[in-house]
Amino acid sequence: MKEVLETIIKNLVDDKESVEIREVEEEKTITYEVRVSKGDMGKVIGRQGKIAQSIRTVIKAVANRNDKKVTVEFIG
Repeated sequence: MKEVLETIIKNLVDDKESVEIREVEEEKTITYEVRVSKGDMGKVIGRQGKIAQSIRTVIKAVANRNDKKVTVEFIG
């Protein structure tokens, strides 16, 4: 799942080197903390958060196959 998220994020941003994804695993949930450069944050979130919501939807679909609950947080 982390690889899928990383691929999506890196294709959206200009500064691919600044992409950092931290995985925090708890009992039944996994939280991905995504950090990108300040200039790329708008590209990842999108207008009214539509791109961010789409990313969350894709990752949740992948997680459902593995019977996991996943959240994605974007940290500026």
